[in-house]
Amino acid sequence: MKPKIEKIFRAPYSVPNGLQVTDEGVWIVDQITDRVALVELAESSNYGVTKLIRDVPTESSNTSGLAYGDDALWLAANGSGSMWRQVRHTDANEGEILKVDPQTGQTLQRYKIPDGGGTHGLEYDHYENGYIWVETLKDKVLHKVRISDWSVQHTIPLPYERAHGVVRFEDGIWVVHTSDRLIVKLDLEDGSELDQIHVPAEYPEPHGLSLSGNDLLYCDATSGWVVKIMF
Repeated sequence: MKPKIEKIFRAPYSVPNGLQVTDEGVWIVDQITDRVALVELAESSNYGVTKLIRDVPTESSNTSGLAYGDDALWLAANGSGSMWRQVRHTDANEGEILKVDPQTGQTLQRYKIPDGGGTHGLEYDHYENGYIWVETLKDKVLHKVRISDWSVQHTIPLPYERAHGVVRFEDGIWVVHTSDRLIVKLDLEDGSELDQIHVPAEYPEPHGLSLSGNDLLYCDATSGWVVKIMF
């Protein structure tokens, strides 16, 4: 598949490593400060950015991955934030998923990454309520997790290294593989590859991923750009 790819605006943070489109706008998380910003999904200003609606601090750390569901933000904390900033007493000691109040940034719940280790991608399942998809980096798999008891219900393998953003469709699930500059669509049952998008080197590198209408949005933690992929 060769869709149209277009840079649309720069994130309000220097290292955006997860994003999620909602009815209010676009949520973007910063890997350094672990703050989350809600910005307008609109044409950029002369400065290359869009309007900031609100910005909230969180207790996440080394955040790489963001989802929205059940009226909450879900953040992937990959251990301590010591690589980027001073350690906080709320930093994760290992990989965790934080459920966060989008108005205040208050932590509502903390969950361990299935199988341990870290994750760079997660997706709240809007087709099957009460489930969330979570990558595990050390095992190169994508787990479908029932939130009520945090139990793994299904697992599919990931085809390439360094999996990142995740978007669930009715007939499959798209996963970013950053180092390969690929976004692959996988079968929900066995993980077989159904389609793929290659992001050429002249465009920003794909990290976080979100559905936006009929299009996809991704963010690049290295350049700060938010990019649209139009089918």
